[in-house]
Amino acid sequence: MEKRKLGRSGLEIGPVVFGGNVLGWSVDQARGHRLLDAFVDLGFNAIDTADTYSRWVPGNSGGESETIIGNWLKSSGKRDKVLILTKVGHEMGPDKKGLSRRYIKTEVEDSLKRLKIETIDLYQSHRDDTATPMEETLGAYAELIREGKVRAIGASNFSAERLKEAIDTSKRHNLPRYEALQPKYNLYERMEFEDTLEELCLKEEIGVIPYYGLANGFLSGKYRGPADFAKSAARGGRMGSYLNERGVKILTALDWSASRHDVKPAAIALAWLRARPPITAPIAGATSPAQLEDFAASAKIQLDRDDLEQLNLASAG
Repeated sequence: MEKRKLGRSGLEIGPVVFGGNVLGWSVDQARGHRLLDAFVDLGFNAIDTADTYSRWVPGNSGGESETIIGNWLKSSGKRDKVLILTKVGHEMGPDKKGLSRRYIKTEVEDSLKRLKIETIDLYQSHRDDTATPMEETLGAYAELIREGKVRAIGASNFSAERLKEAIDTSKRHNLPRYEALQPKYNLYERMEFEDTLEELCLKEEIGVIPYYGLANGFLSGKYRGPADFAKSAARGGRMGSYLNERGVKILTALDWSASRHDVKPAAIALAWLRARPPITAPIAGATSPAQLEDFAASAKIQLDRDDLEQLNLASAG
């Protein structure tokens, strides 16, 4: 399976990254382990999670996703087959958030313990922290890299202005730079990334691993009307914001392209992301083996000019 370089990090990532936010939320440990096994067996090699996943679920406190992944790594013996991507900075509790040196150095130990590994392949700043000097944050990451606890670093949900500031700070102080950006980006939600971040990522050779690659599942094509919202207790309630005139046009274009390639709309939506110049691999969550098959199908698709023209036209604006 084709792998792409992630920025200048030396890491190489398969066509789709497994989105670990479903683990401990809509997917329990037993099913999660089966999905991770199947994901790796298909040839994929990257799993994305965060310390806060899935703190929003009643009864959870955060770290559930990392724990499920860690238990799987230990029981499966597949650590050498995967890259582990996790994040720090989002609120875990009172006085437990941000990108200060103190917090990063403490929180990385908890993540390593839950994941049952010695090194995180890509450690990402989950949210920007304007209260902490950029040099302090990057300096903390430099320490972790020297200690062998982290291989490379990335940023999630950063504005173009702040990402550029981080890159400039790295150059000025000879500190590790963010090798990857994790923005919200998909066929429906295009404007913010394309207008402000795409050019910077191309210029600086920053890998891009967008989250919500399927727009909360809308681009899978299974939500065609309000009656379909009940298909997912976790995500169905969010579909109303997508199911408008533009959303219907996008689904129509996805259906057209999917019929040409004999695949499902989800595979086309992921293939469209991979066809964008700065994209390394999209992140997508899966709750069933059938969805993993869509991931595999997307990896084999080469969208042609007609596909891209129809999809871009439908999603413009």
